[in-house]
Amino acid sequence: MTDAEIIALRQGAENPVRATPAQVREVAEDLSAAFARDPQFLWFLRPDHLQDAARLRLFQGLLLGSALPEGVVQRPAPGGAAAIWLPSESFGPSSLLDDLRSLPRIAALTGLPRLPRMIAMRKAMETNHPKDRPHAYLWFLGVRPEAQGHGVGSRLLAAGLREVDAQGRHAFLESSNPANVSLYQRHGFELVKTYRARADGPPFFAMWREARSTVS
Repeated sequence: MTDAEIIALRQGAENPVRATPAQVREVAEDLSAAFARDPQFLWFLRPDHLQDAARLRLFQGLLLGSALPEGVVQRPAPGGAAAIWLPSESFGPSSLLDDLRSLPRIAALTGLPRLPRMIAMRKAMETNHPKDRPHAYLWFLGVRPEAQGHGVGSRLLAAGLREVDAQGRHAFLESSNPANVSLYQRHGFELVKTYRARADGPPFFAMWREARSTVS
């Protein structure tokens, strides 16, 4: 990316816009690129030549199925990064019938040998998600590789937290990459738990941020 593009992206991250259904493909492409080398995605997605297509399809499904209908998807106007916030009130246990219906779709993303990994990951995340207090859940925050290292993610995170603070809500996330833990700590998150979906899986870093009053 050129210097001008980086500057525009940084400025856009400071005052992000909300993604619309018409931008699903663009947002999915940005997040897919951002998480291409993520430890968790490398662990549960199919390891063959279809992995990139599977990751893109996964994000498209998440955006259409949950993120846009139930939450807020923020992105710089030029694109290149995105953050997905969901209210904890939107979570609930899925029915056995829903789980059975989703298995073929999930297997297409993981391949049959890795399907148990995805099932274990979903169960672990549900088990370890705090349920005692309502909160804003930062489901995903990603920046395209060519735009990383320029403060875009930090600015996008700060913008999202301004809205969270204005609502007087707590915040929670699971970082799937240990390199990002310090970023979240700089924005007020505390590491509360580290867990793995299975013994052979990479760790999740569960982080919590207490609600902050915006009244001076």
